[in-house]
Amino acid sequence: MRRVGPPSEFQRLTVPVVQLLDAAWQRMHWWIGAMAVLYALSGITMIRADEVAIVLRWGRLVGATPALQEHGPGLLFAFPRPIDQVIRVQVKRIRETSIASLTFTTMAPGFSNEEGNEPDEEPIAVSDSYTLNPLLEGYALTGDNNIVQVEMIAHYRVRGAAEWALYGPNSDDILRTEVTGAMVRSLGEMAIDSVLSDGRKSLIAVATERAQAGLDAARSGLELTSLELTRLSPARGLVPEFDAVQSAYIDAETRKKEALAFVAAAIPGAKTAVDASLQAARGAAAADLALARGEAAAFVALAREYHANPTVVRERLYREAVERATVNAGSIQWVPPPTGPRYTGFRITINPVASGGGGDDRREP
Repeated sequence: MRRVGPPSEFQRLTVPVVQLLDAAWQRMHWWIGAMAVLYALSGITMIRADEVAIVLRWGRLVGATPALQEHGPGLLFAFPRPIDQVIRVQVKRIRETSIASLTFTTMAPGFSNEEGNEPDEEPIAVSDSYTLNPLLEGYALTGDNNIVQVEMIAHYRVRGAAEWALYGPNSDDILRTEVTGAMVRSLGEMAIDSVLSDGRKSLIAVATERAQAGLDAARSGLELTSLELTRLSPARGLVPEFDAVQSAYIDAETRKKEALAFVAAAIPGAKTAVDASLQAARGAAAADLALARGEAAAFVALAREYHANPTVVRERLYREAVERATVNAGSIQWVPPPTGPRYTGFRITINPVASGGGGDDRREP
């Protein structure tokens, strides 16, 4: 049997400390459990309706395809940090940025440059001797070697959350770079007259397509939804001429629309008048044809009757002719025609009355 000696000085000093730690553990062990539970639940993330989320596990993206990498709205269960890191990205929000790298940065008093600061130098006065300074003014060349200056507003959204969060550079910087390059190239393929008149839609469409291709190649994760030209003009010294061209173009478009409106209103009226004239002509032709056919049929019937009874028909025709001639006479006295070979060629001549008196009737053999 081993004999236990008296406690050493070290044991006498450590015993109170051990007792104190044991008492603390008896009173506070449930705090440690609660903290462990809270730590485990910290990996639960709420994804809003306009967001998607990606998960980084030990710094690496989770998921082999974009469909597995992006998590939609709802609760996302992940490991707590530092194991997993959840990055939420707003993919339905339309953002916009102003692009003024192709215009002048030294502006008139009261205006600011692209960075929002007042220019350090005095504004350049536009005069007949004005010369563009490429150190102070951005510009682009058209296909026929004319200078134009452009201000734009790019509307975009995040299309690829993983690329935008991990691989793409600063969204505003890459967007300005790609849109500016695409606009310079597109302007270099068009003539100044087309750019300043009816070629804007084509210019915007081509520049947007090229800018999107550049954004995809840079793995920016951005989608350019629209590109708006807020200013498109030649150098400041040529602004009056540009305004004149624009006014002429607007006036031509206005007159064209007025002419089209007049044509649209006049053609239906003309078609209606033509249809009415055709209907009237067809009705008159049908009436005349019916009348002619009726008269022809009556004449044919009269001819048949004359061949059958010439004397009766001749007498009837004579009486009808006399009735038509005397229908408007006030007083009628019937004088039958004489008969016999002696009166062949007999006629009655009535002399007109020269003045209010009566006439002179003569019978001539």
